[in-house]
Amino acid sequence: MAMTQQYLAGELSLRLAQLQTLAADETSLRRVASLRHHAETDPLTELASIANRAIDLADVLCWSSVTRGDVASFNREAAVSAELYEFSVCAGLLTEG
Repeated sequence: MAMTQQYLAGELSLRLAQLQTLAADETSLRRVASLRHHAETDPLTELASIANRAIDLADVLCWSSVTRGDVASFNREAAVSAELYEFSVCAGLLTEG
């Protein structure tokens, strides 16, 4: 069971790394980096909370791109956000809806 949880932590970290490459400003970059650090170091029981915060942050990044009129960034962020959400639901970290 521990190996599965560690795998989930690694996958969540990978999804956050993808989101981190899309951060448009220093504040967003630090927030994603912090979540990634937590995914890699916090107790495995915290993964659901980290995934939830990551989804919320991805939403903020998407809205920021929309506000700036940056369609290309929005498309990339939305794709990574969808992957993050799908992974989190399939991993049982979030409930759908």
